[in-house]
Amino acid sequence: MVRRYFGTDGIRGRANQVITPELALKVGQAAGLIFKRGDHRHRVVIGKDTRLSGYMIENALVAGFTSVGMDVLVLGPMPTPAVAMLARSMRADLGVMISASHNLFDDNGIKLFGPDGFKLADKKESEIEALIDSDLSKQLAQGADLGRAKRIDGVHDRYIEFAKRTLPKAIDLDGLRVVVDCANGAAYRVAPEALWELGADVISMGVEPDGFNINKDCGSTDLAGISAKVREMRADIGIALDGDADRVIIVDERGHVVDGDQLMAVIAESWKEDGRLQRAGIVGTVMSNLGLERHLAGLGIELVRTPVGDRYVLEHMREHGYNVGGEPSGHIILSDYTTTGDGFIAALQVLSVIKRKGKLVSQICHRFEPLPQVLKNVQYKKGKPLENARVRSAIADAELRLGRTGRLIVRPSGTETVIRVMAEGDDKSLVEAVVDDVCEAVSQAAA
Repeated sequence: MVRRYFGTDGIRGRANQVITPELALKVGQAAGLIFKRGDHRHRVVIGKDTRLSGYMIENALVAGFTSVGMDVLVLGPMPTPAVAMLARSMRADLGVMISASHNLFDDNGIKLFGPDGFKLADKKESEIEALIDSDLSKQLAQGADLGRAKRIDGVHDRYIEFAKRTLPKAIDLDGLRVVVDCANGAAYRVAPEALWELGADVISMGVEPDGFNINKDCGSTDLAGISAKVREMRADIGIALDGDADRVIIVDERGHVVDGDQLMAVIAESWKEDGRLQRAGIVGTVMSNLGLERHLAGLGIELVRTPVGDRYVLEHMREHGYNVGGEPSGHIILSDYTTTGDGFIAALQVLSVIKRKGKLVSQICHRFEPLPQVLKNVQYKKGKPLENARVRSAIADAELRLGRTGRLIVRPSGTETVIRVMAEGDDKSLVEAVVDDVCEAVSQAAA
């Protein structure tokens, strides 16, 4: 079934054009009605990142939830995984994060978590969509049944303590110089504070949000600044989070980038050595590098692939009993600790390996040589370019040319109007050629 509002990661779009106060109000009402269960006073926790539009959307959501009789606890700027954690620990019926993740400030979004801290299943999202488009006037609360709203303090400290407890008791970060880039986003308070409390010498970047600068020339999507800062300060490691801190990219002491595939390899190897890997495998997506798959296979660890999107990774982990999963973009899910991707928790796990082994980050975090991989995006305005006959023919030809030594993935983005074309294989020139050919076909179909 085609869904009107929800994508692969909640509802997302241009603030005040797609994500309007009217829509946020209806989402609050619809989700509130769906998650009212029993006769107790129901509550929802709402967090946000640092976008200017967050104020507008937050107030509209509060109005929506209170109008159907749900109490609202407003958290202020908090990482997405912190909201998921707090929904559970505060016995809320629902958790809401206002964020467009790694997008620039012009966009915003609404992510919903159930009382268990997990993102909602497709069925629940479809139920909410149906209510959004219906007349809810007869289901609104009356009189004393209206909800109440209040801002609460101390939640940052809760998350900091939670994060610190994910490290082994004998491990601290004393002696490590750490550059952390919070992308002027949701983790700008909690990440530097937690690292300092763990003993690290902390150099902070991206901790001066102004409503407009989230993810702008900083964070996990723009690593030039943190790479330069690591070299300048002679730091041991750089940790780059995105706007809502559900993903992380590492920079080693030389300023070289370590992506999510390498981080999964580090954690999987470490957890296997410690007997903590629940199954002899981890869960990645179709975008994970073939080099990771080959490297893990040599260690007796299987890489299971899902469609792109951390929700699909998590669904497979829950269904089949895996406790490590993630994406090259840095969404790392460690289900021993979290119910969603948590960039900061993943970074702490990597730091614990570095401290325990006493080696340089470059020695610990570059576990395999990635195969040549090319990813290009083709913008389109409307229609379905992938159904075009010429595009299908170009894809078939590319797959034939790559053969068994490579892979081709062509897919529409779940959050942007682009077609993503990725290929990898042992022959770099062939990989580049097939991507260019498919992109040209898609461009012509999208024109």
